[in-house]
This record gives sequence, structure tokens and C-alpha cells, in this order.
Amino acid sequence: MKKYIFVTGGVISGLGKGITAAALGRLLKSRGYKVVSQKLDPYINIDPGTMSPYQHGEVFVTEDGAETDLDLGHYERFIDEDLNKYSNLTTGKVYWNILNKERAGDYLGSTVQVIPHVTDEIKSFVYTVGKTTDADIIITEIGGTTGDIESQPFLEAVRQISIEVGRENCIFIHVTPILYVASSGEYKSKPTQHSVKELRGLGISPDIIVLRTPKMMDDDILDKVSLFCNVKKDCVIQNLDVDQLYEAPVMLEKQHFSEIVCRELNIEARTLEMAGWMQMLDRIHNRIGKVTIALIGKYIKLHDAYLSVAEALRHGGYENGVDVDIKWIESEELEDKNQIDQLLGDVDGILVPGGFGSRGVEGKIAAGTYARTHDIPYLGICLGMQTAVISFARDVLGLSDANSGEFDERSQHRVIDLMPDQVGNIPKGGTMRLGAYPCWVRPDSIMETAYKDSGKSFIRDDEEGRLVIAERHRHRYEFNNDYREAVEKAGMRITGTSPDNRLVEAVEIPSNRFFVAVQYHPEFKSRPNAAHPLFREFVKASKETER
Repeated sequence: MKKYIFVTGGVISGLGKGITAAALGRLLKSRGYKVVSQKLDPYINIDPGTMSPYQHGEVFVTEDGAETDLDLGHYERFIDEDLNKYSNLTTGKVYWNILNKERAGDYLGSTVQVIPHVTDEIKSFVYTVGKTTDADIIITEIGGTTGDIESQPFLEAVRQISIEVGRENCIFIHVTPILYVASSGEYKSKPTQHSVKELRGLGISPDIIVLRTPKMMDDDILDKVSLFCNVKKDCVIQNLDVDQLYEAPVMLEKQHFSEIVCRELNIEARTLEMAGWMQMLDRIHNRIGKVTIALIGKYIKLHDAYLSVAEALRHGGYENGVDVDIKWIESEELEDKNQIDQLLGDVDGILVPGGFGSRGVEGKIAAGTYARTHDIPYLGICLGMQTAVISFARDVLGLSDANSGEFDERSQHRVIDLMPDQVGNIPKGGTMRLGAYPCWVRPDSIMETAYKDSGKSFIRDDEEGRLVIAERHRHRYEFNNDYREAVEKAGMRITGTSPDNRLVEAVEIPSNRFFVAVQYHPEFKSRPNAAHPLFREFVKASKETER
């Protein structure tokens, strides 16, 4: 029988439910269980794909092409398992599915209602993620805050699941803050008590309460929470601030978190094998020196818009034994040529991530030019590859109006453009290339050096004996094949293509120490205990930059 863990949050948002769920997933996996995670989001958007990064942070893309909440990135990085389209469900998707069924007559004339139709749709989704994987344990985070009206159908659905699977196969974990009143020097548990009371009013009694707190509390406050929230004393867990994100599982396990979860789920608390994770933490704690990487985007005010990129850079630092200091730069600032030296003159590497829209694009193009002409290690991702190609076409090929069809349809030299089969079919969110696609890697390239020993998570078998990798995409526009020959003759080497050679996936400039730009998003597959090969090599090259 599969086991289910539901993680809810109370009082305020932003408590770290996702990190709590992800850390627990790592701990249970370290005890030998197969774990899969999912998140239920109460907003009405179908998915975050068309939402502003300022609203929602980055869009995380799964192997099968689902555009999902950024918390799924935390899940994948902690449990090191690829999630799928059943790992993120929104209210919008629920109603989309229901209304399509209603129009198709699937309800046989019944009146469609929140109960049972909405809750049944949610339950089906939760059950499906278990059916489509061989997971022993399904961890489901319910987004939002207990008491929010939009969360109620999700909470009712998981309440019903707990009855259907049996309470012996299901537990509820409730995450709440403990308030500290500085004037009296006291911790206050009343908000937690009220939150639990509200949750109980919905038919759910938490089995474990996780208290978000900056520092360790005395037993008296834990006793109070235990008594008035009706949970066992050792089921009150403190989620403390940690210096490094990946210390969270260790911090929680010092309080026997996963052992308690196993007990409450009626499963064996198998031996905890954390040697690999602890070795990774040792690498983090023993870093020597620092590299400064310029991350150039247009949503810099919200760092979560580039969460996976930032984490992948840090992972690259872990494997190279250095601390990666990210210098966040608004791309529009680089459009002022007088500021470029001031902003980029002290960095060891330059990274231009993905993005959409014309704002700040000229600054990203300028960043590519600066990296190329000053021989500073450069990593371009998605749009960062496209702007690097535009920069090269303008400066080296002499095509002064070179651009992307996304930004200037009147340009005579659209070196980035829609493929012929895409023309006339570009509604927002409708025609992007999403999810994992294969890429042939050209021999004797930085790409080959990076990937050749990267293992099964990247490399796919190829009948012709070529190095073929699989990476996740999220884009619409492509390298214009009409310019392939001219670009290569001028010194930019195409080192990654689709296996049929139709699509350009990666370019390099061999005359530079490290200049690699890829159409896909390598950050989504980076892990703290196994940095993505390109980020590892990029940080390595940046580490060697002489200033």
C-alpha cells in the first residue's frame, strides 16, 4: 500500500512548506524508500507558464514538458528524482478538465458541483502520480494558507483521501510560524493554535506540526503546542534557519523527523544512509576562494525568477571548491555603453539566462559582446544563446541589423526566427518546445568534454555511436539555419544539434577560453550533489579567470 503525506501551511505564506517537504523527501529516500512529490496550487491560472516572474518566480519545466511551480525544482534537487505533469495541479487545471468533460457529456447530465466533481478531480490527480510511478511514498504540498477560500476544495479532497486509503496510510504535516515578541522575550503559540483549530474545522487533524523559527526554543513552548494542538510531544518539530539550504534535512533529522514520520506512517524506519549528502555538505563548508558571476536578466528584483540558475551556479561552485558570488545585473543597465566596464569589469564569468520579450535584450546582446571581446567565460541559456548569436552576427559577420524575429520582424537578417512550420501559429503558451529533447554533441568541443562522463541522467543511447544528450527546453524561436554556414566560417562553431540536424542546440567560440551558449535549460537538471556538467565547467573556467 502506498503511503501519503500531506503538507499544509498556516498563519502566513512563505514559511518554507516546499523546503520542509523537499527535505523530508530526501530523508525518506535516504532510508531506502522511493519518494515522489507534488504540489497543489489554488490559483486559477492553468499553470504558471504565462504568469509574470514578478508574480510567481521562475517556471520550472519537467522532463515531460509541464510548466510548473518553482517548488518542484526544490523537490527534484533534494530527492534527485524527475517529476512529471502529475506533480503540479492548479485550480485552473482542475476546472479546465471538469468543463471539458462536461462539454463532452462525460457527466451524463449530472449537475456539476464542487463536491463531488471538483474534489474527485483533485483526488484522481493525487492518486495518478502514485500510479504512474513506482513510489512508496507520495508527498503532496497544498499551496496557500489554511483559511484561504481557494484552498478549501484541495483540503476537502485530501481529507477524503485520508479516509479512502486509511489513516494508517496517511499523515498530515502542518507548518506554522512561532511568533517572537521581543519586548517580553516570549514565543507565542496562539497563531499556531488558531491555525490548527481552523484546519480541524475542515476535518483535518495534523499528526505533526513543524514550527518555523529562527532559533531553538525551550521545551515549554513545545509542550504547549503539543498540549493545545493535540499532537505527541515529539511530533512538534522545529524548522530552524540554516546557513545553507541543503543543511535542512540534517537539521530536521537531528529531531528524528523522518524516524517519527515512519512511525506515524506505520512503516519501518530503515537505516538512514546520508553519507553522500554529508560529503556534499563537507564540500560546501570547505570551499576556498570566490568567483564572481554576473547574472544578467530583466527580473533581477526578484531573485526567485532565476532560482534554478542561481542554484546551479552554486552547485558548480561546490564541485570546484569555490563560493560563487552572484552579481545581479539588470540587463537594461548594460544598454548604456558607459556603464558596461563598471558593471562587468570585475566579474569572473558572465551568464545570460532565458527570458521573453524585448525589454533589456540589447543589454543582453552587449553582455555577450563584452564576454567575447574580453575573453571572459560566458554561458548563455535559451535567450542567452540567441542574444550571443545576434551579437556575433552584428559584430563579426557585419550584419548590423541582425536580430530575432521575436524582437524585430522587419530585420533583414533574422538570425533567430520561427521555423517554417511555426509561422502563423504562435499563440502565447501554445507552441513552445517544452520538456526534454535529444541533442547530438559534436566531438572535440567543450560540450563533449563536459558531458562525456555525465551518466545516464543526461546521455541517451545512439545507434550510430554519437554522444546524444537529453535536456529540457522552454522556447519558441530557433537559430535560423540560413546563417549556419556563415556563422561557422566566421568562427562560431555549432556544437549541438537535434539528431536529425534540423535544429541548432548549442554554439561555442573556440578562440575563447569558455564561450558556450545552449538553446535548452541546463539549470533544471542540476543537483547539489551532482552539478550540471555545463555549470561545473563554466565555474571551473571562471575560477581560472585572471584579474
